[in-house]
Amino acid sequence: MEREKQIFRVTLVGSAGNALLVVFKFIAGIVGHSAAMIADAVHSLSDFITDIIVLVFVGISAKPQDTSHDYGHGKFETLATLFISLALIAAAIGIIVSGAQKLVAWLNGADLEAPGSLALWAAVISILLKEWMFRFTARKGRELESPALTANAWHHRSDALSSIGAAVGIGGAVLLGGRWTVLDPLASIVVGGMLIKVAWEIMRPSLGELTDESLPEKTESEILEVFHSFPDISEPHNLRTRRIGNRVAIEAHIRMDGDMTLQQAHDITSSIESTLKERFGNGTIVTLHMEPLKHGNA
Repeated sequence: MEREKQIFRVTLVGSAGNALLVVFKFIAGIVGHSAAMIADAVHSLSDFITDIIVLVFVGISAKPQDTSHDYGHGKFETLATLFISLALIAAAIGIIVSGAQKLVAWLNGADLEAPGSLALWAAVISILLKEWMFRFTARKGRELESPALTANAWHHRSDALSSIGAAVGIGGAVLLGGRWTVLDPLASIVVGGMLIKVAWEIMRPSLGELTDESLPEKTESEILEVFHSFPDISEPHNLRTRRIGNRVAIEAHIRMDGDMTLQQAHDITSSIESTLKERFGNGTIVTLHMEPLKHGNA
């Protein structure tokens, strides 16, 4: 439960920052007459919503196994990661569409409204705060091995990138004159494309886990090395692996001397299980099927 409590604390810090930014950006966008800042405020609102998703789903994933979930609830955290990725893609598409509409209007001779300096300051403050939130959340995500926290960290980074686009457009319009207001939609389109790439990189592992994708080949090789380190077993085969939230599940068949006592076989398999848990985490699920190595039996 300590892991889940830490995830909650990190996410609450992020949600508090997002709530402040949503209010500040909307005020700055309205007062500063900046459509880019209002769009950036909407992006921060999507960050706040994903914080709520993480809080709800990570709480569910912390529940122990029960009669309806024999392997626990770890995949609820994976679902949260998937939803965050989808929200990130939706926000990116919205940014691209909005920027494209403004660009088309500008190409057709329309004058884009020049924003005020308050919107520029809001963008700068947002960049600094969201970058700090990204680094803090990403570090905790690595420490706690939480894909949901890592995904949420990148949502913070996406908001920082969005604010950079807004700052470039707003700054160009404020400092270079009204004819440079086109920098705003151009920057937003570029940033939107970057966000979609990041969202896909976050989403792909989640999709793999939800479809029971095997662990990477390198990881499976490490598992086989553990098996081969025990001289009393041979020919590990039918290896099956997958992730369940932040846990690893390993299934395999191993061959042992058919004349061994049940106690000896049990002690060896228990040692293998302990070694795998030391390597891949105490929550690792290990299922071993023993086959007798005698008279050519398989």
